[in-house]
Amino acid sequence: MRLRIDRRTLLRAAAVGALAAPGLVRADRPVLTHGVQSGDVVRGSGLVWARADRPSRMVVEVSEDAGFAHARRVEGPVLTPDTDFTGKVRVFGRGRTVHYRVTAEDLDRRVASDPVTGSFRTPPARQEGVRFVWSGDVVGQGWGIDRDRGGMRIFRAMAERDPDFFLHSGDTVYADGPLTETVALPDGSTWRNLVTPEKLKVAETLTEFRGQYAYNLLDENLRAFAAAVPQVNQWDDHEVTNNWYPGELLADDRYTEKRVDVLAERAFRAYHEWVPLDPRRALDGRVYRRLPYGAHVELFVIDMRTYRDANGANTGPVGRILGERQARWLVDGLASSQATWKFVASDMPIGVQVPDGTAWEAVANGAAGPPSGREAELAWVLSELRRRRVRNVVWLTADVHYTAAHHYAPERAAFTEFDPFWEFVSGPLHAGAFGPNPLDPTFGPEAVFVQAPPAPNTSPAQGFQHFGEVEVAPDGELRVALRGQDGRELWSTALPTMA
Repeated sequence: MRLRIDRRTLLRAAAVGALAAPGLVRADRPVLTHGVQSGDVVRGSGLVWARADRPSRMVVEVSEDAGFAHARRVEGPVLTPDTDFTGKVRVFGRGRTVHYRVTAEDLDRRVASDPVTGSFRTPPARQEGVRFVWSGDVVGQGWGIDRDRGGMRIFRAMAERDPDFFLHSGDTVYADGPLTETVALPDGSTWRNLVTPEKLKVAETLTEFRGQYAYNLLDENLRAFAAAVPQVNQWDDHEVTNNWYPGELLADDRYTEKRVDVLAERAFRAYHEWVPLDPRRALDGRVYRRLPYGAHVELFVIDMRTYRDANGANTGPVGRILGERQARWLVDGLASSQATWKFVASDMPIGVQVPDGTAWEAVANGAAGPPSGREAELAWVLSELRRRRVRNVVWLTADVHYTAAHHYAPERAAFTEFDPFWEFVSGPLHAGAFGPNPLDPTFGPEAVFVQAPPAPNTSPAQGFQHFGEVEVAPDGELRVALRGQDGRELWSTALPTMA
């Protein structure tokens, strides 16, 4: 596919606000360019995000009423070029549903932008249930926003499920995935990408990394979903570059900056500017954190990217994919949780073989027998959970671009010092579909359900886009469903609690 873009496409992108320029917006007052988002909701509060087109102050009105009766004013940060004119502020509500209305005020306070509204639900009381959805992988493998095909329609399907929140399991953007204006499809039709300058090449500069997030928010479905459903975000590899690890030097000719650590720091800054994630809740200010959501649900968001060792044979007595500090934090947190169900939000699956050329990218190393390499670190986590009698732990993940339900059991495994558990895989949201990948026998996984495409890099036009749904009833009963692009249920199961 050749990289090409015409003037009409660039103007179309700018007109819907991706790269709001002074000549394309009202000159007399600020403009909120990319809608609003909320995230990292905890008891009584949530983080609200917005972006303006110029220096201004973010102001949020908060109310328990959709009409904003008795609204309370919260002054947020000044939006400046230092943060790409983005900002976020934690707002507090007095009821279950919190309505917010964001404006950007000129710094002299004479004029303000048109308001943009959103809402989020705070954690429920014990007598109420919880429903949330999860998935990952957005605008990957060359599949951008085709507005003639309705854009990223899966976000509308997820919104129709009316979830309490959305867990984004990584690959929130594809910073290493340039777009072309058109892509020929197998049926003879043409996929027509909306394209912006930052999506014409791999991201290397801070501006280019910022442009990845700006691009995704051009989609009307995503903007509407983000205004209505709070997010819990984690990252994986494509926020930086494919299969990256700390200290890596790239051999990819598309990059002039070969040092992954330099790229990762720029990507990390753009990620935190554009994603409604509260760094104060993260243990090291980056990604991994725990978020309780009522009596029955607690999320443990992990980071399998930042603390890993180099991709390689993934053998030997010890490997790292969490790092010692994060691994201990995870075990201690799960052991101390009072929630009925503890969900580990993992950016990669445990037992799926994910190659990186001749090396290994994820936990599994494709070898039968005792845990080795990164498997040894996960074996320690699983054995500690058994030793401390931590029950009702469920793993949720994405990454591999198909959907599956995996059950792990010691009677099928080479390593037996763990309690049986489920891992549910979903995705992609809007990317090429792949798979399924082989399973590694070390922890005894069984693929109870799989839906994958007939060929690699199947386009969103052909379906095979997926999200998962978790529903916990007021009495604590758990139901997990795997759903297709239109929200249709493909498979589901109910899990009993274990004492």
